[in-house]
Amino acid sequence: MLNNIGLPGLLLIAVVVLVLFGRGKISSLMGEVGKGITAFKRGVKDSTDELEEQSLAQAKDVTPETDKDKV
Repeated sequence: MLNNIGLPGLLLIAVVVLVLFGRGKISSLMGEVGKGITAFKRGVKDSTDELEEQSLAQAKDVTPETDKDKV
């Protein structure tokens, strides 16, 4: 069913949505979607940075326990 929509069908759907909701409502909705995407990306980056910091903290000291006693 969705394979047969085509460009005229998509334009008709866009016009109907624009008439029903208005330009202001759609732009505010898209702004909220953009904020959500930005927050999601920031959360993914923060968690990735945290995991990298944890792995670096674990990898810092690779000296065997017997050599640590000599120092």
